[in-house]
Amino acid sequence: TLVATGCAASAATAQPATGGALVRGDDSLMAPKAHGTTSTPVQERLRWDVDRATADRICSYNRHYAEYAGYYKRTTFIAAFSAAEGETTFYDSVSGKPLFVAPRGRSHDAFLAESSAHGWPSFRDEECVWDNLRILDDGEAVSVDGTHLGHNLPDSKGNRYCINLVSVAGTPVDEAAAGVARSEL
Repeated sequence: TLVATGCAASAATAQPATGGALVRGDDSLMAPKAHGTTSTPVQERLRWDVDRATADRICSYNRHYAEYAGYYKRTTFIAAFSAAEGETTFYDSVSGKPLFVAPRGRSHDAFLAESSAHGWPSFRDEECVWDNLRILDDGEAVSVDGTHLGHNLPDSKGNRYCINLVSVAGTPVDEAAAGVARSEL
């Protein structure tokens, strides 16, 4: 199976399961750990030329703030995402676990248009990897490992997960463990 992980496809077992009902988590996910709310800093090599220091601050030492609106437009993300054939898997910038697969149930253009309208990459329920993602009672979107991702801001179409690109620019776990240096996928 070929899995699009950015603008390049790589051999992999299968896309992670997505969709279904929102999965709640409790605040204990964000309890202090060795590195803020996470056990380790963000990965050394993040995709789409996102700033590692910004990623670390937002992912591990933040509960309420975000990268500035439109930050993702100043990275290589749009070019890579637009060039991708099929879906892109978005990985936790700390753990490398898959969090979202997009676009699902819509086109690349529709994903980018909605993200542009709101200022941050915006995901829907069918694009969520609930094995690794939780929504807290206050709407904060977090990974099961304590990474701050963004917030759920529902609209007339349903749940809309407004997510910091720096939080989902990680490298897949197997590649990170093998030391594969991939800054652009």
